[in-house]
Amino acid sequence: MKYVIGMAMGIFLLLIPSLSSVSQGVQWDPKLTTDNNIQLEKSIVYMHITADNKLPFGSVWGKVINGAPGYPVVIQIYQNGKPVNFAQVDVKNDGSYDYYFRIRDVEGDKVINVFQGDYTVDIFKTVYVAPSSIVT
Repeated sequence: MKYVIGMAMGIFLLLIPSLSSVSQGVQWDPKLTTDNNIQLEKSIVYMHITADNKLPFGSVWGKVINGAPGYPVVIQIYQNGKPVNFAQVDVKNDGSYDYYFRIRDVEGDKVINVFQGDYTVDIFKTVYVAPSSIVT
């Protein structure tokens, strides 16, 4: 049990440098609309993984407000504009989502940093919008 708590705290500590410099914005693109009352919301978050990282996993989490049922959250991770990791995660009943990914691996006695440096994380959420706020 103490290892689980330690790992959870470690993941949180890993993300603190990223949270202090997070620049998140929502961009609406009417061309991405799939229905008159459903729209795709894009958030951009910046993530930094240090070279001396000791934790095996990183995570992306959040909440979808006014989420359209049946639509997953799409998470795309890029480094220097090149795709590194893509995922689809289901939205829970309370609107939250989370995605865990391996950032460090061990093969025998060799440690491999899968993620290291600066990354851009694009998060796509499908939401209901009020008919008057839809841009055409």
